[in-house]
Amino acid sequence: MKNIFAILLTLLIFSSCTKLEELNVNTKDPTKVPGESLFTRAQLGLIDQMVTPNVNSNNFRLFVQQWTETTYIDESNYDITTRPIPGNWWNTMYRDVLMNFKESAKVLQEDGNQPGDDAAVLKNKLAIAEIMTVYTYSVLVETFGNVPYSEALNPDILLPKYDDGLTIYKDLISRLNVAISNLNQTQGSFGGYDNMYYGDVTQWFLFANSLKLRMGMLLSDVDNALAKTTVEAAAPNVIASNDDNAAITYMPDQPNNNPINENLVLSGRNDFVIANTLVDEMNALNDPRRGLYYTDVNGAYIGGIYGASNDFTQFSHVNPTITEPTFEGMLFDLQEVEFLLAEGVERGFNVGGTAAGHYENAIRASIEYWGGSDADADAYLANPDVAYATASGTWKEKIGIQKWIGLYNRGFESWTAFRMLDYPILVAPPDAESVLPLRLTYPTTEQTLNGANRAAAATAIGGDAVGTKLFWDKN
Repeated sequence: MKNIFAILLTLLIFSSCTKLEELNVNTKDPTKVPGESLFTRAQLGLIDQMVTPNVNSNNFRLFVQQWTETTYIDESNYDITTRPIPGNWWNTMYRDVLMNFKESAKVLQEDGNQPGDDAAVLKNKLAIAEIMTVYTYSVLVETFGNVPYSEALNPDILLPKYDDGLTIYKDLISRLNVAISNLNQTQGSFGGYDNMYYGDVTQWFLFANSLKLRMGMLLSDVDNALAKTTVEAAAPNVIASNDDNAAITYMPDQPNNNPINENLVLSGRNDFVIANTLVDEMNALNDPRRGLYYTDVNGAYIGGIYGASNDFTQFSHVNPTITEPTFEGMLFDLQEVEFLLAEGVERGFNVGGTAAGHYENAIRASIEYWGGSDADADAYLANPDVAYATASGTWKEKIGIQKWIGLYNRGFESWTAFRMLDYPILVAPPDAESVLPLRLTYPTTEQTLNGANRAAAATAIGGDAVGTKLFWDKN
């Protein structure tokens, strides 16, 4: 009898321990995040960063003088150090975007596909994650120049070296070529985990080739042979419709609303007006996109003086359509592709068509995207100051000015196009703390924590200053 009681007591103890252990298991939160979810997080983080107008991290609309500030005018005067702007941009791209894309690919390779998916679907997912990784690294190189790459994202290397920007860029093009070749357009991919193309691999194929076109064109003045082969290979397979634009539609509520809504509406602040630099140019051309880009003031479009204090009530504001929580965030669109093709023709690359034809297609695509009519586009293109045959200046000036107007609300790419084409001519405000930035300086945390490698990189690029031209900015 004693033996029976002993056995029962032992069973009760082990049973109780088992139940207590089970109570300590979190059955609601996964111990391992699916690779698809990591991809979603990285994709959203990237687009949020490219879209946000938050002055703590993204000031490119200010750099290209499309917007200007009202009360706090430091960033309009090119102060990028009072707030840790370079560090915030750097940290988001490395920590929140690239690391999640890397982990997404790692988990996908370890765990395989979702139930019902075959090997081709997994291959597409990995290729798409690679395309987005290439895109993100290209942004970092275009922002800073030399950056950590070969030793980046490695937890065992706390002080990664900086790689040469041109070497990185060429390697990124090679990686992009492989990723494109791995896409199987007859199969699916991320499905609903992909907020840009919802798993449509054909659209990813077009986006990847459009990115390849952009990257190839960027090398035109530094490695013309590679630029030519890259651009010509990409050109037949690029975005050809606004329906194929690379964008996500945000949701009505936080935290998945458009960051513009977050910063311009929900903040309750009136920090920005449209800059006179942009408004004056568009007024001179009688541009039909003025009322689509921004508001009027008693029937007139009036830009705030760039770099000065501006009374919010006296100047044109961002159009309310753009500040809606669901307004889409854009990474690439048809008009940008067409401007790149126009540039390609002028550089002697075999991309098909004429420079004038692609230029006109770009302007039409922009006017159409923003809600203008065919009649609006016809009238605008008939303006002798707009028409390719009669507009003043070199091809760089013609394309540069219209691309700057067309890339409204796409600050980073507008900044890159300005640095590439050197138009429009932008004059720094009288109280500017520096020349118009041609790059961001390295984060101060890199100077503190990774000083030797940062110092070597600064020397290699010609100095860690905002006026230092990057390797591709030759003219």
